[in-house]
Amino acid sequence: MENLDVLVLRQLRDWRQAGQHALLATVVRTWGSSPRPVGSIMALAEDGSVVGSVSGGCIEDDLVFRYSQAYAGKGDARTFPSGPPAFVKYGITADEAHRFGLPCGGTLELLLEHDPDPAQLDALVQRLEAGQLVRRSVRLADGVATLETADTPSELTVDGEEMANTFGPEYRMLLIGAGQLTEYLATMALFSGFAVTVCDPREEYRGAFDVPGAKLVTDMPDDVVQAFRPDRRSCVVALTHDPKLDDLALLEALETDAFYVGAIGSRRNNEARRQRMVEHFGQTDESLARLRGPIGIYIGSKTPPEIAVSVMAEILAVKNGAPLPRDLDVAEAKNRAAVVPNDPGAEVCAVPRVAD
Repeated sequence: MENLDVLVLRQLRDWRQAGQHALLATVVRTWGSSPRPVGSIMALAEDGSVVGSVSGGCIEDDLVFRYSQAYAGKGDARTFPSGPPAFVKYGITADEAHRFGLPCGGTLELLLEHDPDPAQLDALVQRLEAGQLVRRSVRLADGVATLETADTPSELTVDGEEMANTFGPEYRMLLIGAGQLTEYLATMALFSGFAVTVCDPREEYRGAFDVPGAKLVTDMPDDVVQAFRPDRRSCVVALTHDPKLDDLALLEALETDAFYVGAIGSRRNNEARRQRMVEHFGQTDESLARLRGPIGIYIGSKTPPEIAVSVMAEILAVKNGAPLPRDLDVAEAKNRAAVVPNDPGAEVCAVPRVAD
């Protein structure tokens, strides 16, 4: 599934290029609990068509009703005027929070941009489709927007003069190995908004791999990592259990800005991997600090789909900056419970292994 922001902006551009009135709503502030984070966007056309989300449903319904009624000449047309951007708050009172489906005490503020310039939207979409990270600044006095290339992702900012929101290319995931676990993890990554590339030079594994939307490549993994050029919106996960394929790819990935680098395997296998990298590749504890393994969070995973859920959950937590309690760490949980079998990945190992 494609990056949601790109989908929203592309559809908004298409509506505007077709001559339709349309609205871009951005979450600019939240207080208390909020169903969608700051920076979330949705677009709304004059006929009530909507793409994206700012709350999860109820606020969208209210905006759709008021906006489409205004353009149909009904209701209070002043609710959605043309002209400069306008702020609107939802959930200010407990009654409104209940009415709009916000969590108890939740309040959010939106910035509504009326009829954004289609040419500028097209330029933004083209830059995002080309893989650029772009910061879009909107002048509050008149709605004029400017674009500039951003070096790093940054949080939305808003003051008395402008709002600035950073839009980036899709998050990307590179998976080493095309086994059964990879199929589940690739599928979950795709519907979580990642662009997925799967690398496996082994023909016997590639032949059975079938995940629509995932790109399959056949070069050696370390070469693929170099060509992939992982950045801060990328993760690299080794899933083959074969040191000849996993180790060099992981070492290459650790030299990049990838937000997540990890490998499947038991506690013993991951410790052996670290020892190999220290003894044969000159690595240190410091240089391997970012290498994750055993990967995943501890949920008692025993089957490939459950293991994929575990790994995907950890990747999303790291991506979103969510701290994970130590009791969810696979190695910590199993050490504490003295549970040796069924480390994530053990049941889907492609080659015979010595028991831990």
